[in-house]
Amino acid sequence: MYKQQLTNEQWKRIKHLLPGKKRDSGVTAKNDRKFVEAVLWIARTGAPWRYLPSEYGHWHRVYVRYSRGAQRGV
Repeated sequence: MYKQQLTNEQWKRIKHLLPGKKRDSGVTAKNDRKFVEAVLWIARTGAPWRYLPSEYGHWHRVYVRYSRGAQRGV
């Protein structure tokens, strides 16, 4: 079961920092909060990406988005 780690107040403070907007096409802005929660899960557990629970999305797609953002300095 997907469990949010960020409070609504924390999310409001950081959501504008992510690239992409809801009206952009593609997956980038599909669910930014779930993406951030997935990255936090990886950071918190230290698990390999392939062990990311499916509730956060497909591990490879989350990893690719994270990797691309890291390469751009996001």
